Amino acid sequence: MIHKAEAKDIDILANLASLMWNDHTVNELIEEFSKIMSSKKAQFFIKYENDIPAGFAQCQLRYDYVEGAKMSPVGYLEGIFVKPEYRNKGYGRELLTECELWAKDKGCREFASDCEINNKNSFQFHKAMNFTEANKIICFIKKL
Repeated sequence: MIHKAEAKDIDILANLASLMWNDHTVNELIEEFSKIMSSKKAQFFIKYENDIPAGFAQCQLRYDYVEGAKMSPVGYLEGIFVKPEYRNKGYGRELLTECELWAKDKGCREFASDCEINNKNSFQFHKAMNFTEANKIICFIKKL
């Protein structure tokens, strides 16, 4: 079962997200997700198996430039994660489908995502979900 997350689900979301974004604490993610949820331009979904949270997805509307997009707003997959013991059951596809339906309902005609250049699992997932590679970039920064 996939559940459209609400504010009461923030702890579940943050705990799942901390497994993927392990450079953030659960408390940091709770704070960030609370702000995102209040914007109404984003949605989180939680996948349950037998009442146990197995994964989540975060999508939102982007109005700024999105690589490869021709329209605005664009639905954007900000993050998707399924616990290792629940993988290869189609849960990622189910979560993505919910995100795409949400974006379509918000008027989007395109849906985008990204992954780190060395994240082979994410790259394979995106290809399997019929995303088309738009570009490869390496970003730079320096302190002034």
